[in-house]
Amino acid sequence: MKYVCQVCGYIYDEEREKTPFSNLPDEWKCPLCGAAKSDFAPEQRKGPLKKEEPAPIPLEDDLRELSAGQMAALCSNLARGCEKQYKSEEAELFSRLADYFAAAAPEADDASVNNLADALMTDIENYAGIRAVADANKDRGAARVCVWGEKVTRMLSSLVNRYLNEGEKLLEGTSIWVCTTCGFVYIGDNPPELCPVCKVPTWKFEKVEGRA
Repeated sequence: MKYVCQVCGYIYDEEREKTPFSNLPDEWKCPLCGAAKSDFAPEQRKGPLKKEEPAPIPLEDDLRELSAGQMAALCSNLARGCEKQYKSEEAELFSRLADYFAAAAPEADDASVNNLADALMTDIENYAGIRAVADANKDRGAARVCVWGEKVTRMLSSLVNRYLNEGEKLLEGTSIWVCTTCGFVYIGDNPPELCPVCKVPTWKFEKVEGRA
């Protein structure tokens, strides 16, 4: 039996490892990206592909007003995208917009770790519908964003759940690294040689410094 990491795609092969996956301790983590054991799923046998057309989403139901915080996140992501396309002027403009909206965003009154864990799970569940729309419109760029976004969100969810179980012990004597390309978060003394999500080299990671 084989089990696949839902974050980076690492495959745990019971036959090769000589240990059943169920016998691994609960604190066992993916050797490649550090995701929790609970982020693994049995490998699905590939059969003939079935092409299913997603139900169209009425435009009026898809429109809604974004908060200042959501606008800050959106503009920040657009700035990163422009950087990847070597559009420095556009990246600077989106960065300035992100800073403006971030300054205008009110402090959240429900910013607990438990609420963050619930919000991340909601995001993960929503990716299936977003990906269906991207595929229906043959938007390869949006589809790639969905793939990367879901994997990064799964990793964040895994780390938040570990924090709920382990507390500050999770961060003792180690460092936090963030991939500047896709946003993947890694906890360890050094960043991985390649990002498990977008495959950029280690120098693309930035170390998150603690607050003074």
